[in-house]
Amino acid sequence: MLREALPARPEARRMLVGTLFSALGRGLTLPFLVIYLTEVRHLSGTTVGLLIGWFGLLTLAVAPLSGSLIDRFGARRVVMPALLIEAVGVGSLALVGTTWQAALALTLSGLGASTIWAGMNTVFTSITGEQERQRVFGLQFALLNLGIGIGSATAGSIVDTARPGTFQLIYVLDMFCYAGPFLILLSMPKVGRRLVETPTLTDSGRKRGYGEVLRHKPFRRLMIFSVLLTVSGYAQLEVGFTGFATKVAGVTPQIIGYSFTANTVVIVLAQLLVIKKLQGRSRSRALAAVGGVFGTAWLVLGLAGYIDGSNMVLSAAIVILFGAIFAVGETMLSPVSPALVNVLATDELRGRYNALSSMVWGMSAIVAPVSAGPLLGAGLGGVWIVLVAAGTLAASLVALSLHKLITPEQDGRTVAAAPGVLEPAAA
Repeated sequence: MLREALPARPEARRMLVGTLFSALGRGLTLPFLVIYLTEVRHLSGTTVGLLIGWFGLLTLAVAPLSGSLIDRFGARRVVMPALLIEAVGVGSLALVGTTWQAALALTLSGLGASTIWAGMNTVFTSITGEQERQRVFGLQFALLNLGIGIGSATAGSIVDTARPGTFQLIYVLDMFCYAGPFLILLSMPKVGRRLVETPTLTDSGRKRGYGEVLRHKPFRRLMIFSVLLTVSGYAQLEVGFTGFATKVAGVTPQIIGYSFTANTVVIVLAQLLVIKKLQGRSRSRALAAVGGVFGTAWLVLGLAGYIDGSNMVLSAAIVILFGAIFAVGETMLSPVSPALVNVLATDELRGRYNALSSMVWGMSAIVAPVSAGPLLGAGLGGVWIVLVAAGTLAASLVALSLHKLITPEQDGRTVAAAPGVLEPAAA
């Protein structure tokens, strides 16, 4: 199955190696930012919350600009500087001692992060064929989780709040991990160039831009699905899930860690099998199934709250089971969603399509804590479970409505006559 999932072109395989490198670095620091800034650098919890909110807001604000730059100059000319900026940002966190220094480091990191994901997806689309693209995106997600899992486990065995140098070490290592994808792109000068040399004009004589993307009805419907799913799904993991598991279900932080571990293990082990099963099946109906799986996972978590700590072993088992069920939905979403975005996109506006798709995550990260925090703080954990489960099921209905708006080829039910690989414009 791994051999079948690998892309045909060696350039795409090397890009997957770059994904693994950057994921390793991300895993080293991802779980420890709040701990590092509050317990090692002694910033207040409120200040750290505002800094993380600023990071999310910045990535959301810069993403549209990055999409325009990718279409105008080519992905490599945008992604390579972004990788360096991101590397400097995370490396600078090792040296912060005050609030303004942390804000500056997170600003640099946000500027880089707002561009990298949309740019990388555009690059992958340009060096893979339509028949293999869905498999490649799924494999990319599996490698991303594998790298984050290995990085988190490694950092967990290194860091010690009594020794600030251990935290400085993981941020420096994270910085060097960004050298992997940077050097790989640098070694392939023909990869990631502008896909359309001369942009076409609209009927009114204007250059095509975000207005045309937003008027694209199937893509607009896909974005509505993505917002509903991420607000009610992914974005609830950091605040909603952890808050419900500890305050309502009564499990320890260690059990929450085991749940995330189960999530990663299921993704890494099941992704290749799911990729194979999804091939040739309806993408819109697969997305609808994702909403159903996410909704089921939230309802299962609700059982742990219903037990309310009366049986700690059972509560812990249910919380861990939640992570595993949620992972099944992730393995279905990760190959289908970016493949559908890029099959709907045109070469001329591909960067903008991917940028808007990545913006959904930033929007959800802002909305989800605002919705989960007050409900859990007021002791309305059951209401929160019902709302997020209903949100994922509403996303499923939107995905089903998308089925009628796209062609069988776009939906993945039939193979396009000549999928091919996108050819970049002349330098």
